[in-house]
Amino acid sequence: MENLMLLFDYMVHLDTHLLELIKNHGNLIYPLIYTIILCETGFIVAAFLPGDSLIFIIGTLCAGGELNMPLIAAGLFLAAVTGNCINYAIGGFMGPKFFKAGHKNFFREEQLAQAHLFYEKHGGKTILIARFIPVIRSFAPFIAGIGSMNYAKFFIYNIIGAFLWVGMCLFAGYFFGNIPMVEDNFTMVLLVILLFSTIPVGIGLLWQSMKKMKKNGGNENE
Repeated sequence: MENLMLLFDYMVHLDTHLLELIKNHGNLIYPLIYTIILCETGFIVAAFLPGDSLIFIIGTLCAGGELNMPLIAAGLFLAAVTGNCINYAIGGFMGPKFFKAGHKNFFREEQLAQAHLFYEKHGGKTILIARFIPVIRSFAPFIAGIGSMNYAKFFIYNIIGAFLWVGMCLFAGYFFGNIPMVEDNFTMVLLVILLFSTIPVGIGLLWQSMKKMKKNGGNENE
C-alpha cells in the first residue's frame, strides 16, 4: 500500500521530481524520459507508467527552458513508435504459443482468428485511438501482434498515432502549462488529465453495454 501511495505521489508531482532529476543529473534526464515512454508503450507490464501527464509536464519544462524542445520532441516520437513496434513483435511471438494445446483452457484458435479479423477491419483506428487511452495504449499493439494485423498498416497508424499523441500532449504543456492558474493548480490539472484519459474507455464500455442490451431486447421480442 505504501509503495502504491509513493507511486501515486510521484505521478501527480512529476514536475517537482523532474526538476530535481534535471538539476542533479543534467542531460541524463533525456534517455530516462525516452526509456519511460518506450517501456510504457512497449511492454504491457509497464502500463502503469505515466504517459500523457509526463509528456504534458515535459512540454511545460520545455517552455521554461529546462529541456530542449526539438530534442525532446524527436526523442519522444521515436520512443513511442519503437515502443509500439516492440509490443507488436512480442504479441506476434508470444500469441501463437498461448494457443497451443497446453493453453486451450484459456485461449482457443477461433479467438485468434477473431482477433485477426478484427484488426484487419478495425486495427488502424484502434491503434490510433488507443494512443490516447492509458493502459489500453499498452495492450493495443500487443493484441495487434497476436492477431497478425498487417504490419505495413500497423506501422503507418503507429507513426500517425505517435505523432499526434506526442505532439498534442507536448504542445499542450508548452502553451498552457505555465499559465498562472494551471501552474498554481498543477496537481489538479494532472488529475484532470488522467481522468479525461479514461473517459473514452468508459464511453466504449457503455456503448458496448447498450448495444448488447438492445440486441438482447430484440431477441426477446422475436
